[in-house]
Amino acid sequence: MGCFASTPKEAGGNRRRPSNIGDVSVFVPGLRIPKPVDFSQCLGDHVSKTVVDRLSALRTQIVVMVGHEALTVTRSRRKSATQHGGSTLADLQQALEDYLPVLLGLVKDGSPLQHKIQFSWVNQEDGAEETAMSNAWYEILSVLHLMAMLSLSQANLLLLPRISADGYQPKVSDESRRASVDVFLKAAGYLDCAVRHVFPQFSAEMRRNLPVDLAEGVIRALSLQALGQGVDIQLGMAIDSAKATLAVKRRLACEMVKYWQQAQDNIMNLPLSNGWGEKHQLFVKWKYVEAKAAAYYYHGLILDEGNTEKSHGMAIAALQAADEYLKESKKACEAFNMAPPQSRNTLSWGTMKYLSEKIPKDTASKVRINRDLYTHEKIIETAPTLPDFALALKPDEYQLPAVHSCWSGESINAV
Repeated sequence: MGCFASTPKEAGGNRRRPSNIGDVSVFVPGLRIPKPVDFSQCLGDHVSKTVVDRLSALRTQIVVMVGHEALTVTRSRRKSATQHGGSTLADLQQALEDYLPVLLGLVKDGSPLQHKIQFSWVNQEDGAEETAMSNAWYEILSVLHLMAMLSLSQANLLLLPRISADGYQPKVSDESRRASVDVFLKAAGYLDCAVRHVFPQFSAEMRRNLPVDLAEGVIRALSLQALGQGVDIQLGMAIDSAKATLAVKRRLACEMVKYWQQAQDNIMNLPLSNGWGEKHQLFVKWKYVEAKAAAYYYHGLILDEGNTEKSHGMAIAALQAADEYLKESKKACEAFNMAPPQSRNTLSWGTMKYLSEKIPKDTASKVRINRDLYTHEKIIETAPTLPDFALALKPDEYQLPAVHSCWSGESINAV
């Protein structure tokens, strides 16, 4: 059950990739694009016309809307209002939410209908142009993935600096930052639901045949990325708060390291070498190194509050590690931005704008002061281990919706 087909990349022309995606605060690996399906041909003899028509109408709407959004969704500057019936992210998200309860009727109580329709989607990160599978759970997974990508796109728009009311340097408002954390948790919730409720429906063979875009490692990594970026926003807000202690900032930075490390562990061995895939891996690498710079910086500042020669030596080692990771993160950022499709990242706001100024300055100052107090030989050269904190930020507890009422009383004819 669940036959599949993949179209090699040479056969295609359906992928839509801009050459430049502009400013990026949140990485979105393109949008997978659904191909049309003839529900009446596949289901016409088995279910009522009402169900067939509803499935057809909802999915056709999504096909059209995704086709419109596929190029514009990753662009950093776009109008939020619709023009001439064009879709927005919110419209497409709503269309997917309307489609999912009707789609779930195909898998209700293990229905044999789940294998009657071949669903085909254009990939973005896999080497194969398209992947088609005769399994409704593949369609459900594709829908959840798309819902998450739209949420990440929304977060990116929220976190792009805007010209402030006073006309000075562009910035991101506190309201947008707080809203983005909620959106990150929503995206992680869709992906976490896929891992908990959809992947268990697949056989080992089905899992192997999924495109890399939907591989469990990629889905888990995307969820962890969303959580990692949520913590990054929380750290930035803590930096701006006079009430936030160094201990709070260190904890957030160390949690951020764990999220990005786990994200990297999930995708490092996957064949993400095609188009968006390579850029995806570079993004995770960049953010992981950046998080380590922040964590070692705050760990160093706390160690420097100690009154012993050993603690001061460990502080210097931590701050020097932060400085090295900061330099490495700048190179990783450049590699990410240069990988196609090209992008930009401006340090006009946020955690790294602050840390890119503070880390070199504080490191040089602490090294000079402590080396005046102690001999060079006594200073610890190896960075101390970062403290291990439990991860506080969790995905939203998204649950698959109930099957739509159009399936009520539906008697499925022989399949």
